[in-house]
Amino acid sequence: MTLFNRRQLLVGATGAAGVAAASVAGAGAAAATAAVPTATSPASAASHAAGTPRVRTGAERAAASRWSVLRGQRVGVITNPTGILTNLRTVVDEMHESRAVDIVGVFGPEHGFRGTAQAGDSEGTSIDPRTGLTVYDAYGADTTKMTELFRTAGVETVVFDIQDAGARFYTYIWTMYTAMRAAVTVGARFVVLDRPNPTGGTARGPMMTTPWTSGVGAKEIVQAHGMTVGELARYFDGEFLTADAGARLRDLTVVQVKGWSRRDTFADTGLPWVMPSPNMPTPDTALVYPGTGMFEGTNLSEGRGTTRPFELIGAPYVDYRWAERLSALGLPGVDFREAYFTPTFSKHVNLVCGGVQLHVTDGHRFDPIRAAVEMLVAARDLYDEFDWRYDSYDPARPYWIDKLTGSTRLRDQITAGATADEVVAAWRNELAAFESRRRRYLLYRG
Repeated sequence: MTLFNRRQLLVGATGAAGVAAASVAGAGAAAATAAVPTATSPASAASHAAGTPRVRTGAERAAASRWSVLRGQRVGVITNPTGILTNLRTVVDEMHESRAVDIVGVFGPEHGFRGTAQAGDSEGTSIDPRTGLTVYDAYGADTTKMTELFRTAGVETVVFDIQDAGARFYTYIWTMYTAMRAAVTVGARFVVLDRPNPTGGTARGPMMTTPWTSGVGAKEIVQAHGMTVGELARYFDGEFLTADAGARLRDLTVVQVKGWSRRDTFADTGLPWVMPSPNMPTPDTALVYPGTGMFEGTNLSEGRGTTRPFELIGAPYVDYRWAERLSALGLPGVDFREAYFTPTFSKHVNLVCGGVQLHVTDGHRFDPIRAAVEMLVAARDLYDEFDWRYDSYDPARPYWIDKLTGSTRLRDQITAGATADEVVAAWRNELAAFESRRRRYLLYRG
């Protein structure tokens, strides 16, 4: 694999035999080139009967090289059920059985390595019965704890391979950032096996502000960042690590996706979808989530406890008028269906809720955050019962919506009677500034 230094931007390998990686190396770190075979690995050969996907993930490309990017190092892997190859087997199982990778520990994020835990929970630390490897509980770990875990395991190289959902409040990218800070402390390499952003490459929404940072938004990026995790790692390394960890990573390597462009949503990739978390069942869920995830900060159900979380939104006080008003807007790429549902857990459990189901008709034109703002404004106008979720466990910052949106601004505007146009216009300048800053870290065109 070809490794590139910090100032080079890799667009992608050319030719059938090309396998590309972007390496961000610190001062004195040597660039290296390893031969990559053109033949696929045994794992890659067992692709779907329907044919090879148009897009190849970083994991698939690393496996095709017999994991040459990791050879001769003590490796810690941060992954979950989405860290798979096209044969649907996990990268940990494949690395372990290949005997080409010395895995010294696996680190489970929210929901766990094997994905058995619900939202806000983890699987704990245990021995994985298939591989015999120690799986460390990394969910909620701060830098000190993550550093301790890496030192306990003896990690020399950290590998991150998780399918992100493209929203700032999805926690996996913050597990990655904490791991990057810990890698600086222990002097470890950091390798990202990149995957597509399922919502495409367009940035949208408001900026996180420092007083409102939390586990659902630890640093100042916009709500729908429009970046792959590899691009985010480059952004975090260039924009935040020196201030937070005292230095940048000694060596950051991104094994790039091949065949993905910024216009592509997950449906365009041909890749198999694995639920990144229990309430992210389909690629359509990922498309709406950067917007409808905000309903976690309201007294409406965001559809948890149904088979269509974040696509079904409603409450016992909502009636047909919400769907009628939203449908009349004619928003591009989405239709609103009047819907009724009874959540089996979470908000309004066992109560019939009226509301809407979002049907995305064109993922390339659909703006999930604009759609959600229109939904919030309409709910405010139609229903006196509409309210924001109040969390008394954090008295200084009691409104969950402020943590999700990055400040009190959206809540203040909607409460004061602002239109959707006024709410969206409020973040135009900060979004443009983010677009400008992120440009140097992008790896994919389109």
